[in-house]
Amino acid sequence: MFSRALKGKLYRFRYKRKFRSARGSGVLCGMLLASCAYIGFSFSPARAQQVAPVTPVVVQPGAPGKPSKTLPASTRATLPPRSQADVEFMQGMIMHHSQAVEMTALIASHTENKDLRSLGAKISSSQSDEIKFMQRWLAARGEAVSMATSSLKTSTGPTQAMPGMDMAHAPMALMPGMLTPEQMEALRKAKGTEFDRLFLTGMIQHHNGALIMVKDLFDTAGAGQDAELFNFATDVDTGQRAEIKIMQTMLEKKPSEEKR
Repeated sequence: MFSRALKGKLYRFRYKRKFRSARGSGVLCGMLLASCAYIGFSFSPARAQQVAPVTPVVVQPGAPGKPSKTLPASTRATLPPRSQADVEFMQGMIMHHSQAVEMTALIASHTENKDLRSLGAKISSSQSDEIKFMQRWLAARGEAVSMATSSLKTSTGPTQAMPGMDMAHAPMALMPGMLTPEQMEALRKAKGTEFDRLFLTGMIQHHNGALIMVKDLFDTAGAGQDAELFNFATDVDTGQRAEIKIMQTMLEKKPSEEKR
């Protein structure tokens, strides 16, 4: 009897411990769920939308040694000032690049020289992309893509349009380094090795003309200050100097050394 009574007490004691433990766990879980629900409510998207947006701060960096300025939030970016020389440089370089692309278009049907074909593809691609850039630059500033013939300049000074002048072809012949109509005709008639020679000598002349145009731009007071134009003109100078060296090396090769 004593043993059975003792066992009953132990059983009831263990049962109460398990019940209290389970009840405590339930209370703890309830508290955690309530906390999570509160957190979810506090950071819900609907609540986040009610927070006022932060007003952007426009800061203008100061000159060296000078503090920066905080500008009104309504401040809008404006295009930098430009000179007429900037506009004429872009218009003239579009004409200049157009002839280079015209020259490279002859390569496929006039030579099998693999090195020349590779070079021509590179020149055509890069200068076609640059033409598009220059057209966008001019359009963004409300300027015409083509330069008026009366304002074209050569190394000998301004050139005036003459009565009966072919307006479609005359401007291209007036830019520094560009091939004359006679040179272009000779290039069209040449084939094979002769074409290779005429193309390389002609494109070297053409590239040197572009370098003169860049130099004239930077030698003009107040010109070349626009960041986009400055970077573009600098790239033209660097890129075409490198291509001139490549073409000079190709010219020095003997026909037997050329890869066909």
